[in-house]
Amino acid sequence: MAEKITTIISEEEIDRKIRELGKQISEDFKGQEVTLICILKGAATFACDLAKRIECPVTMEYMRCSSYGNETESSGVVKITLDLDEPIRNKNILVVEDIIDTGRSMAYLMEILKQRGPAQLKLCALLDKPDRRVADVDIDYTGFVIPDKFIVGYGLDYAQKYRNLPFIGVVDTGV
Repeated sequence: MAEKITTIISEEEIDRKIRELGKQISEDFKGQEVTLICILKGAATFACDLAKRIECPVTMEYMRCSSYGNETESSGVVKITLDLDEPIRNKNILVVEDIIDTGRSMAYLMEILKQRGPAQLKLCALLDKPDRRVADVDIDYTGFVIPDKFIVGYGLDYAQKYRNLPFIGVVDTGV
C-alpha cells in the first residue's frame, strides 16, 4: 500500500525560513569564515540551500550519523558512519541537521565535535520535534517546531523515499 503524504510546510515557507536563517547566521558570523557540517543524508538539501543564503565565507564538510535505519522510530543506538575529512580545531563550526527529535544522535555528535576544539560550535536544525526529546540539545538556529508526526520531504525520507519532495509532509502509512 502506498503512503499518503499531507503537506504541513510548503516549499515557499521553507524558502522564506532559510532566507531568515541565512541572514541571522551571516550577522552572527560577520567577518568570519564558517564551516558548515552537513549531516547526511537528510540535511543535504537544507545545507546546500542554507549555504547559498549565508553571506560570510563558507566551507562545507559532511558527516553521517544514524539511529534510524529503515524504521520510523529511532533505535537509540547512535553510529557515525562517515566522519570529517578535515580537522575543525579553532574553526567556527555550524552543524546543519534536518530534524532534531529525541536528541540522542545530535547530543552524541555535538559532544564528539566539541572535543575536537572548534573556536565556536553551533547547531542549526530545519525542524525541531521537542515532544520526543530525551537528550538535551541546544539548537542555536531553528527553522520550524513541528508536532510528533513522522515526516518526509525536503531531504527527509521514509525507507529512502520522498527526499526529493519540495515540501515537508506527514506520512500516513495506513498502519
